[in-house]
Amino acid sequence: QVQLVESGGGLVQPGGSLRLSCAASGSIFSISTMGWYRQAPGKQRELVATINSGGGTNYVDSVKGRFTISRDNAKSTVYLQMNSLKPEDTAVYYCKQSNHLWSSWGQGTQVTVSS
Repeated sequence: QVQLVESGGGLVQPGGSLRLSCAASGSIFSISTMGWYRQAPGKQRELVATINSGGGTNYVDSVKGRFTISRDNAKSTVYLQMNSLKPEDTAVYYCKQSNHLWSSWGQGTQVTVSS
């Protein structure tokens, strides 16, 4: 079974930046759609960004122009560059790998934006 390991979360001041990474095990990373989701306390998990096998990307409106998703197929890793962070970006961020066979979630990494 595939394992997804997120890293890069932490505490940052408003206006700051963080880069999240998600390393996947397994051999079909390159044909999978990768996504970042987040869940704030008391709220439902929401989609943040996705990147498909061809490099096409999709973002939720609230992060457009501030966040960038990218992938390195050679390293089986997906990234989320987060700039101009706001307190409302505070959440646990989860990585998801999806393909025609299955989908799998990482364990999550906490991002806290606070002064």
